Amino acid sequence: MYHTWMRFFTPGPAHHRLGLVCLGVGLQHGTLPTVGPRTLDHHVAVVVSTGRGWFRTPDGRRTAVTAPALLWLTPGVPHHYGPDPDTGWDEAFVDFTGPTADTYTELGYIEPHRPVVALSDAGAARATVGRIVRAARRGNPLLEVETSAAVHELLVTLRRARADTAPDGEQVLQALARDACKPLTVADHAMRHGMTPAELRTAVRRGAGCSPKDYLLGIRLGRAKELLAATELPVAAVARRVGYDDPAYFSRLFTRRVGMAPVRFREQQAHTVPGGWSDQVPDPDDPPIIGRTPIG
Repeated sequence: MYHTWMRFFTPGPAHHRLGLVCLGVGLQHGTLPTVGPRTLDHHVAVVVSTGRGWFRTPDGRRTAVTAPALLWLTPGVPHHYGPDPDTGWDEAFVDFTGPTADTYTELGYIEPHRPVVALSDAGAARATVGRIVRAARRGNPLLEVETSAAVHELLVTLRRARADTAPDGEQVLQALARDACKPLTVADHAMRHGMTPAELRTAVRRGAGCSPKDYLLGIRLGRAKELLAATELPVAAVARRVGYDDPAYFSRLFTRRVGMAPVRFREQQAHTVPGGWSDQVPDPDDPPIIGRTPIG
C-alpha cells in the first residue's frame, strides 16, 4: 500500500535562462514500487525522511539506504532503487535541470559520484520541498520563478544537512573567516589548526566548496568593499586592513576579481555614515523601526 502525489512543469525558454528550473515535485510514502533500472536526462533529488531501502549503482553494487538520506539521480547515469517491502519509506522528490547544476556540482553541492548521502536531518529539506508543493497550485502565475528559486534553496539546504559536515569543519571555517585579514599564508593557517595544507584544503573544500585561497580571498575582498564604501580610508590603508602590504598588488587583485578598480568601486558604492557603520547584524525577525525608542 502506498500513496503518491506529484506535479510536473514545463518551463518556457525565458525561464530556462534563469539557469536552474524545476521540472517536477512529488511526495510519496508507503511500500512504493521499485524504480528502474532507468536513465534520465535531468537531475532528481530524492529525500527519504523515514524508512529504509536500497540503491543499486550502474556497476551492480547495492547500497543500503537508511533515513534520513538523500538519493542523487544524475543525467545519463542509470539508477535502480526502492524501499524495503516490509517498512516502505517516506520520500519527497524534486526534478530539475539547467546549466547552473554544473556549477553546483563543481562546488560539491551535487555529488554524482556519491548517489546515496546520509543526512543529519531531513526536516529543513522537506520544508523547502513543501514550498515547491505550495507553489505548484493550479493557476499560479509565478510558478516557474518561485520553484526555480526554491531549487537553489533546496541545494543549499541539502548541503547543510549532510551528515558528514563535521562540527570541527565548521569551526575551521569560522576561524579562517575570523583571521582572514591577517597577513598569513594558507600554510600558516593550516599550522595554526594543527593541519597540513592538504588537510586544510580538504576541510575547506568539503565545508565551503572551494579552496582555502578562494575562501580567504572572498572574505578579504568583501571586507575591502565595506571599507571602500563606508570610509574615506586611502586604498593603501584599505589594502593593509585586509592583509595586503602591497597596495598595487591589492588593486590588481581587486580589479581582476571584482571587475573594476577599488577607486571606481568607491565612486559607485560610497555610503559614508557619520560615526561609521554599525557592526551589529539586524535581526530579520525584529527589524528596527525608525522612531521607536530603544528598550533599556
